Amino acid sequence: MTEPTVPASNPNAPDPSKPIVAKKGARTQFLSMVLVLEAFVILFGTIVAAKFVQVGHLNLSQTQVWTMCAVLMVLLIVASRMQKSPLGIYFGAVLQIPFLMTGRYMDMMYLVAVVFIAIWVASLWLGTKIDRERAAYDAAHPETAPNA
Repeated sequence: MTEPTVPASNPNAPDPSKPIVAKKGARTQFLSMVLVLEAFVILFGTIVAAKFVQVGHLNLSQTQVWTMCAVLMVLLIVASRMQKSPLGIYFGAVLQIPFLMTGRYMDMMYLVAVVFIAIWVASLWLGTKIDRERAAYDAAHPETAPNA
């Protein structure tokens, strides 16, 4: 049995028979993840808010609570799928406002929302930085750059 031979010149060179697949942008992945996690936070917060309505701590009906939160969850999920475009990033940023305003109904949501907004801003900044560094690396190493 023979072992596959690797050229001695560069053992880390990519296999020329396999196409190089482009990676998804880091910013797109980070921002999408944050929006989906926010949607889950809204889901769990809705369960708590529904209990608040039952015990009389919240002056809304069950229907109002579930409808408002369902709309926000759907918008967050839709925005997470739009993060490849500048309009999608803007839409996701605008949705941080209603996410923050959920604290009006449950005080702890202010803290949770501020933490997630900080993560959103960090994801936007770091994702852009990573994408820029990847592009610079690909420009400097065209033999390993994704086929565009």
